[in-house]
Amino acid sequence: MSADVAVAVVIPNWNGRDWLPECLDSIAAQTLAPADVVVVDNGSTDGSLDVLAAREPPVRTLALGRNTGFAHAANRGLEASDAELVAMVNTDVVLEPDWLERMVAALHAHPEAASVASKMVDLKDPGVLYDAGDFLRRDGACEQRGRFERDYPELDEPGEAFSACAGAALYRRDAVLAAGGFPERYFAYLEDVDLGLRLQLRGWTCRYEPAVARHAGGGTSERLERPLLAWVERNTLLLVARWFPLRWAPYVMYRQAGWAWHALRGRRLRSHLEGAAAAFRELPAVLRERRADPPDRARLAQVIPPRSISRWRRRPSAPRRAAATSR
Repeated sequence: MSADVAVAVVIPNWNGRDWLPECLDSIAAQTLAPADVVVVDNGSTDGSLDVLAAREPPVRTLALGRNTGFAHAANRGLEASDAELVAMVNTDVVLEPDWLERMVAALHAHPEAASVASKMVDLKDPGVLYDAGDFLRRDGACEQRGRFERDYPELDEPGEAFSACAGAALYRRDAVLAAGGFPERYFAYLEDVDLGLRLQLRGWTCRYEPAVARHAGGGTSERLERPLLAWVERNTLLLVARWFPLRWAPYVMYRQAGWAWHALRGRRLRSHLEGAAAAFRELPAVLRERRADPPDRARLAQVIPPRSISRWRRRPSAPRRAAATSR
């Protein structure tokens, strides 16, 4: 990959008017200027399109007219660009000026990698970590390294991750499209983990680069049609049903029982069950897809080993399910 490879930035947006100006300003201030910036608007009703129309210099906008979900918007942005590398950036993210330059350098140094995760910290308190790479476990839980911890020195060192949080990540466009893009069935949450798994199964790796992205966290999730907890439960079960071998079922059942118990104690059991019921309705389609393209069990065991988290992190972090998840 040449040092002057074209890089684009794609920003899926849904009612993010309050965050868009600062996000776009931070992209305009990058030490490595992107060749293209595309905002994919998911039918915003808060005046986001007016904000975008008034930007100088103009920002390329792809208006979808309705909320089709993060995954669908991200895919349309990927298709709309012809850049070799594409950064996905949430509306409620502010990038440090060297973010894009460092992320591109990480892929340049690692041709075996298809994606780069960045160091996401809290927008208001940058000393609090939000995500430093995602890691998938055999019980179906996805962990965000460092979640809600105070920042610590180990995370200033580049390394590996399982997958990148698409709130602030860089991808090889062709690799993502060859893997099927972000799975649109998920609508929102964990679609980046599913994509990361498919890239791993194809032989790609994911890098972690401590380039800083400040993230508001949660963003517009409270306005979605079902609670965040329900989305994550639904999509966890869909990911497990699509990819995991049957012999891992005891781990998944144990984790599900624990989550149900915590949901009951936290008076959130209704949201948990709503997500499970939504997953159940999707199961026939997911199982048909699994039968048509069976997962490679040997490769799965390699990319998700029994103690997979310990390969990449030194400190424990909260499961993605246990907290508000990315975006």
